[in-house]
Amino acid sequence: MKRLVVIDATNQIVGRMATKIAKLLMEGWEVKVINAEKAVLSGDPRMVVRGYQLLLDVKTHTNPYRNKIKRPRTPAWIIKDAVKGMLPKHNARGREALKRLKVYIGAPEEVPQEEVIRFPDADAVRLSGKYITVGEVARRMGWKGGEA
Repeated sequence: MKRLVVIDATNQIVGRMATKIAKLLMEGWEVKVINAEKAVLSGDPRMVVRGYQLLLDVKTHTNPYRNKIKRPRTPAWIIKDAVKGMLPKHNARGREALKRLKVYIGAPEEVPQEEVIRFPDADAVRLSGKYITVGEVARRMGWKGGEA
């Protein structure tokens, strides 16, 4: 029997949510995150977008036109990259834990919706300052999906 957790990322702070997800993955749970584009990054929106866009033009010395840093542009990969940074990457447990994570844009039909979890301490109502959604950051970085 699989131990499955479905997490709704709507109005959840990405960093706080990613720490909880990393903990669940290391405990052996399979985690599916829905509504990735509705998660929230705290901070001034212009500064958050600029921070993500900085590494888009960084290249290496060996072949600067072919080799460069792979920067996630879709909301699903932005959240997956945040969780990946909180897992141990130099051992097999961390790599296996990342394989148990699935992140979806929207709420697909194949994901069970009856027991969806939200983290109360990661809710965006706790933020007193400015914030921006992950979907908006992805759109400003060139993501074409999710447009109506």
